[in-house]
Amino acid sequence: MTQPPLQPIPVNEPLLDGDEKRLLIECIETGWISSEGPFVQRFEAAFAARVGRRHGIAVANGSVALDASVVALGIGAGDEVILPSFTIISCAAAIVRAGATPVVVDCDPLTWNMDVSAVEACITPRTKAIMAVHIYGLPTDMVALCALAEKHGLAIIEDAAEAHGQTCAGRPCGSFGALSTFSFYPNKHLTTGEGGMIVTDDDALAERCRSLRNLCFQPARRFVHEELGWNFRLTNLQAALGVAQLGRLDEFIARKRRMGARYAELLGDIPGLQLPLPSTEQADNHYWVFGIVIGPEHDLDAEAVMQQLSAHKIGSRPFFWPMHEQPVFHKMGLFPHASLPVAENIARRGFYLPSGLALTDTQMDRVAAVMHDIFKH
Repeated sequence: MTQPPLQPIPVNEPLLDGDEKRLLIECIETGWISSEGPFVQRFEAAFAARVGRRHGIAVANGSVALDASVVALGIGAGDEVILPSFTIISCAAAIVRAGATPVVVDCDPLTWNMDVSAVEACITPRTKAIMAVHIYGLPTDMVALCALAEKHGLAIIEDAAEAHGQTCAGRPCGSFGALSTFSFYPNKHLTTGEGGMIVTDDDALAERCRSLRNLCFQPARRFVHEELGWNFRLTNLQAALGVAQLGRLDEFIARKRRMGARYAELLGDIPGLQLPLPSTEQADNHYWVFGIVIGPEHDLDAEAVMQQLSAHKIGSRPFFWPMHEQPVFHKMGLFPHASLPVAENIARRGFYLPSGLALTDTQMDRVAAVMHDIFKH
């Protein structure tokens, strides 16, 4: 008797089995599908309250949240912004697009977050801000970073795209920056399909971000423009998804932590693999993804392992490629002599396994079995 073919295990699959359908139908039945709909403000207010901020500004995605934040802070030509090299390109791109210069630091080899101890040496008279990015489930040490920023009079842009519901030293991630940003891409703990949010306690910055996301229309003379903004608006349909998802965030975090603990148990006996830290002094891991770094005792790199996983219909993703090694930035003359060994190593030897909220125990067992087979041979 032939066995049924193996079903693919995607690297991510969201859970949309709550109120999402009902609220989307409400949008359609009422006709409120654009950014003018009532779910947008409802989502903004609820999300801001969740992270302890006064203002939420919903935008089209997490990348444009960074673009608007950099411009709202007045960062431009002649300014420098310090950020981790090990992050998604959206972070450095927002700085470059504003005409400023990104200055990169290496990451911690265990948490994969920005090495805060390396930041102060990068501060110059041109430094305007520090962009902190919470990576893969553990937060950057925001207590130390905020103290450093205050000492030097610098703004903090906090990219909490991967840190929905996470905390640092007891405070919500997203509550530390002058402006903090989130992404709601489908692989996040909370999704609106595409979408993002800027949060802040500063009334003027909030108003500035609202203007920038809406083409800088003026209240009195809508189509007379003093400056250029963008159409970064979020639709009512997307916000309705956000409202439904936000109500389940604690459930999703608990689910992710259980998944992280299960993966750690299933894979912990494979020698030479660095698994995610379960916790630091600042927080327990909430496992946005389950990342792995292959130790030097193995001849395999991340690409080779991911190819073998793919042959078994198991999805995976490589780690971020460092900013200082990006060809597009080399063409601009950026980072000509940068050497950041931790970021370079984990970019080549790091990847993450299927980590979506819809992942089942049976699927995790299959992933683990294939991983054992790969590293046994």
